[in-house]
Amino acid sequence: MERVKRVGIIGAGNVGSTLAYILSATTPYQIILRDKDKDRARGMLLDMFQASCVGEKFAKLDVIASPKDLGGCDVIVVAAGSPRLPGMSRNDLLFANAKVISEIAKDIKENSPEAIVILVTNPLDAMVYTMLQETGFNPRQILGMAGILDSARMASFIYEKLQCAPGQIVAPVMGGHGDDMVPLPRFCMVNGVPLSELLEESQIQEVVQRTRNAGAEIVSRLKKGSAYFAPARATAEMICAIMSDSHKILPCSVLLQGEYGYRDVVGGVPVELGIHGIERVVELKLLPEEKQQFDKSIQSVQDLIDALKAEYFNS
Repeated sequence: MERVKRVGIIGAGNVGSTLAYILSATTPYQIILRDKDKDRARGMLLDMFQASCVGEKFAKLDVIASPKDLGGCDVIVVAAGSPRLPGMSRNDLLFANAKVISEIAKDIKENSPEAIVILVTNPLDAMVYTMLQETGFNPRQILGMAGILDSARMASFIYEKLQCAPGQIVAPVMGGHGDDMVPLPRFCMVNGVPLSELLEESQIQEVVQRTRNAGAEIVSRLKKGSAYFAPARATAEMICAIMSDSHKILPCSVLLQGEYGYRDVVGGVPVELGIHGIERVVELKLLPEEKQQFDKSIQSVQDLIDALKAEYFNS
C-alpha cells in the first residue's frame, strides 16, 4: 500500500488554516497543523474534518503536538510570524520574523531533514535566506511562495481590463516580493496572444503599477490583517506541483547560485518544481531595462540580508 504523503503546516493563522482547508478538500495528503496556540489548531482541524464529512470524503488531519510530529513530512509550509499591518512595510517585520523562522528552522532540521520547506512568512525573500542559514539544507529544498501570488494578481488585473477567461492569462513576475518586484509585460500572454496586442501601453503600465501595490491595497481595505485566500491558493499550487513531481514551471523565491549573475541572495525567478523541490532554475533573457529593474529588486533583498548578517546572524 502506498504511503500517504504528508504536509506539515506551521502557523494556523489565516494563511495556514486556509491552506490546510484547501488541501484537505482537494488532495489525498495527510495534513498536520501546528500553532503556538494548540487549542486554535485543534479547533481549526476539528472544523475542517467536520466539513469533509459533509460529502463522502474524509480528510486526514492531525495537530502537531511536539516538534517530533514533523517527522515524515514530505513538505513543510511555514506560515507563522507577525502579519503585515496597515502602514507597515515588509521591512518592518524583518527581525521579529527572523527570530520566529530561526526557532522553527531548528525543529525542522532536527525532525524532518529531508522535507521540502516552503516559506510564506514576510519579508519573504529574507525569511527564505534565514531558513537556509539556520538549517544548512540543500538550497533546492527551500523556497518561498511569492511569484505565483504576484503573477495571479497581475493576471487578475489583466482580466479586469479584457474580461477574457482567467485561465488563458500568463503573467510572470520576478524579483523580490516587495515594492520593487518586476512584472514582465513582454512575457504576458492571453491564450498565446502577446499582451501588447490587446492593451495600450498606458493600460499595461496601470496593470504593472497595481500589481506592485496589490498587497498594500488589500491591507488598506481590510484595515486589520492582510491577504490570505490568494496566498493560500498559490501555496497549494506549489505543494501539488512538488508532490506530483510535475516539473511545472512556476515563479518562486529561491537562493540564486550564479543564475542571473547573482550569488548568495534570494530572488523570485521561474523554477521547475518536482519531488526534489527545485529541479531547475529557468533563466529568461531579459532586456536591458528589465535587467535593470531586476537588479534594483534584488538589491532591495540584498539590503535586508545584509541587515540580518550585521544585526542578527552575528549577534
